Amino acid sequence: MITIKSPREIELLKIAGNIVYKTHQYLKPYVKEGITTKELDRLAEDFIRSQGATPSFKGYEGFPATLCTSVNNEVVHGIPSNYRLKNGDIISIDIGACYKGYHGDSAWTYAVGDISKEKQYLMEHTEKALFEGLAQIKPGNRIGDIGHAIETYAKAHNLGVVRELVGHGVGTSVHEDPEVPNYGKAGTGPLLREGMVIAVEPMLNLGSKEIYILDNDWTIETEDGLPSAHFEHTVVVTKDGYQILTGA
Repeated sequence: MITIKSPREIELLKIAGNIVYKTHQYLKPYVKEGITTKELDRLAEDFIRSQGATPSFKGYEGFPATLCTSVNNEVVHGIPSNYRLKNGDIISIDIGACYKGYHGDSAWTYAVGDISKEKQYLMEHTEKALFEGLAQIKPGNRIGDIGHAIETYAKAHNLGVVRELVGHGVGTSVHEDPEVPNYGKAGTGPLLREGMVIAVEPMLNLGSKEIYILDNDWTIETEDGLPSAHFEHTVVVTKDGYQILTGA
């Protein structure tokens, strides 16, 4: 069921989203060669708790950590480990925080040191694809308009659009209705209405769209081993557009 959030709920979602934003900003200086993804996870959990919130992902359907840390050809749901970041890596850090029962959710992909032109291209155009999708958000448009815009942009830049993983509603659960695919047909899908809160999150691959899941039942990688990038914002639909809840 798709819910319309009350002004009070939107205020709590704004606080949760801001905590997620601040956690990203806090982690950014630490995302460098030599740090382990497990160390990033500890830093994030301590910071989220210092803000009066709890990690949304830790324990969610059994997920063992605060962050999803997905490196290079890992698309999403990378589990923090003793892997040390290397110069030339890219890492998607997906953060969720719960404040007074309401969630914020945002992922961003970061460069570690000097990265290849191919990885720069992938990151630049995945981030731009996110904003192409967000530009479609206003009352009267439909979920399909978001996915269509993302897919059209991605295909124009020869990037693979992951289809098995989608954006989603956000509220008292970190994943609610509706699903928000990164592909689709304009003018189709649920109607966007003022007060809806959704996470839009293109996951684009430098190669094909094909993916597979590792034996840990969480981490998803590209089938061809080429890099993947992931950018995500939680937004509220306003009377004339949208407002990002997980940004400055």
